[in-house]
Amino acid sequence: MNESETRWLTADEQKIWRSFMQAFKDFNAHLDRQLRRDSGMPVAYYEILVILSESSDHSLRMGELAELVRSSRSRLSHAVAALEKAGYVSRCPADGDRRGAVARLTAEGMSALEEAAPGHVTEVRERLFDPLTPEQVRALGEIAEAVATGMRPVCEKALAEDAEEAVAVTEV
Repeated sequence: MNESETRWLTADEQKIWRSFMQAFKDFNAHLDRQLRRDSGMPVAYYEILVILSESSDHSLRMGELAELVRSSRSRLSHAVAALEKAGYVSRCPADGDRRGAVARLTAEGMSALEEAAPGHVTEVRERLFDPLTPEQVRALGEIAEAVATGMRPVCEKALAEDAEEAVAVTEV
């Protein structure tokens, strides 16, 4: 795409975009600080524990977990290794697949999650939902869903490309 085809943001769109990005970064940084302070884990580790807690048997294949947390496999492997060291997650080979691995939430990991959740939920409620009117909360939900729906095909394409690259690397 050349510059003449670029649909530049209007001044209002630019202001909204920057405001959105700043709010998102500040919010995420605040949640990360709160979880580190109160529970000794970053928000990324908390998210992994939540996803495992909501899955059947509290376990998922590493590739599926990477997709759900929108992380590269190597970054996820690093995070799971840290959670394993803390005793929150265990890894074992996937049934019938020597190369695959499964991450499983341990009882200690579930306890850590149950301890961390009240403070985390309080911060989400106080910093995101309480400042908004009920109408704004509904609008935020609609906006988030519209953006997620628009991103879904792009993310699915990227995941397919990543999977193809991973296969190509293992075949070399």
